[in-house]
Amino acid sequence: METLASQWLEGSSGGGTLLRVKELEEQQQALLKSVICAFNQLLDLRDLNTGIHSTRLAEWAVRVARKLGLAESDFYQLEAAALLHDIGKIGIPDAILKKEGKLTDEERALMNKHPEYSWSILRLFPGLDKASLYALHHHESYDGRGYPGGLKGGEIPIGSRIVAVIDAYDAMISNRCYRKGLSHEDAVSRLIAAGGSQFDPVVVQAFVEIAGEEVAEVFAATGSSPSAVI
Repeated sequence: METLASQWLEGSSGGGTLLRVKELEEQQQALLKSVICAFNQLLDLRDLNTGIHSTRLAEWAVRVARKLGLAESDFYQLEAAALLHDIGKIGIPDAILKKEGKLTDEERALMNKHPEYSWSILRLFPGLDKASLYALHHHESYDGRGYPGGLKGGEIPIGSRIVAVIDAYDAMISNRCYRKGLSHEDAVSRLIAAGGSQFDPVVVQAFVEIAGEEVAEVFAATGSSPSAVI
C-alpha cells in the first residue's frame, strides 16, 4: 500500500510540492474530524443524553465565541472541546455516573477527575492542544474555587469559560431520571446569579441572549418544555 510519505515524495518536484503538501494537510484534517466524530459517537453509545448534549453545546459554543468577537481560527478548537469535554467520563464507573442520590466524598473525588481524563485523551491528538486545555479547565470557577487547577478569572482559558456556562445551562434544563429539568427562566436566573463567582459574567450575558432566541427548539431537544419546573 502506498504511504502518505511516498505520495508526498512522488509529488515533491517543482510546483507540485506545495499542492501535495496542501492535499496531505487536508487529508490529516479530514482524518482528525472523523476521529472527533467517532469519539462523539462513542459518547452516544455510552450515554445517549451525553452525546446529544455535546452536539448541542458545540453549536452554542461557536455562536457565543462569534458574539464575543473571538478569532474564527479558534472556533475549531472550541467546537472540539464542546463536543468532547466530557469524554473523560468514560473512565468513571456507571455506579457513580448514574447514581441518583448524593455522591460520597470518595465518589465526588473520582467524578472530579473526569476533566483530567478528558485532557489526557485529547492532548494525544495533533492539533487539539487548545481543545485539550479547554476540556481540562471547564470546571474551574471564576472566583478560583473550581477544579482541577483552582484558576481564577482571566487565568481560565476563554474556551473553558464558554463551555462552563453552556454546559451548566444545558444540565439545568435537561430532564434526568431523578429530577425534572428547570424552566428556561430559572436556569437563566441561576446563571446570572452565579456570574462573577462560578461563571464569567460576560460569557453568561452573551449566552443568555442566544438561548433566549431559541427557547422552544432547545427544550424540544432536551425532551422537556420551557415551563418545566423541578
